[in-house]
Amino acid sequence: MDSKSSVNGATGTGPLIRCEKLQREYPDGSVKALRSLDLQIGKGEFVAIMGPSGSGKSTLLNLLGGLDKPSGGRIYFEGVAIETPSQLDDLRANKVGFIFQAFYLLPTLTACENVQVPMFEGRLTSPERRKKAVQLLERVGMSHRLDHLPSMLSAGERQRVAIARSLANDPVVLLADEPTGNLDSTNGEAILQLFEQLHRDHGVTLVVVTHSEEVGHRAKRLIRLRDGSVIEDQILSGQGIRLNAGERGV
Repeated sequence: MDSKSSVNGATGTGPLIRCEKLQREYPDGSVKALRSLDLQIGKGEFVAIMGPSGSGKSTLLNLLGGLDKPSGGRIYFEGVAIETPSQLDDLRANKVGFIFQAFYLLPTLTACENVQVPMFEGRLTSPERRKKAVQLLERVGMSHRLDHLPSMLSAGERQRVAIARSLANDPVVLLADEPTGNLDSTNGEAILQLFEQLHRDHGVTLVVVTHSEEVGHRAKRLIRLRDGSVIEDQILSGQGIRLNAGERGV
């Protein structure tokens, strides 16, 4: 597809992210995690990436977020090839928000302080950082837990704080690696509903890596990998499959 055409219904002058012949080999060359992969993601899309263990999905997510560099090929972000260390630093700091399975909240900081961490290198004053953190926590339904440490929060609440943190620097795209992997079905369902709300109400671009068919089918587009290559790329319709919610809430 031409770089100046729309991608799967997304508007704009070209794809937000474009991968060309992307490869990732590990040091001895015996493991080829990605094999000449081509992929485009449009602004405002909600994409799930699925595949068995070893298919390359987490490797791809790390490359898209600038956490790793490809062995071959190129990644273009907003039409610009991302290649230099300074470009990678800018991508991580200003363009991408990360959400991980393990949350990675700092245990000695409150929820509000954890959300402020990505803002420390920016120009906001301390009162401005706190005000923005409070607004983000309100957006994810955590305004009642501002001054609680992670140890005082449920798993679902910790993931909500992590999502608020991922939005701290107004990223262009959120990358989530197994975001419901450490949650029960009730908490997982609540997080998926939050993703859908962020996508629907705020136009957030979402790329979610998951093993779960239920999670994958909540996205608007599903990409399947196998042995480092795309084997399926389909547009989904409807609400997809709901998780079988239990009794415990977020």
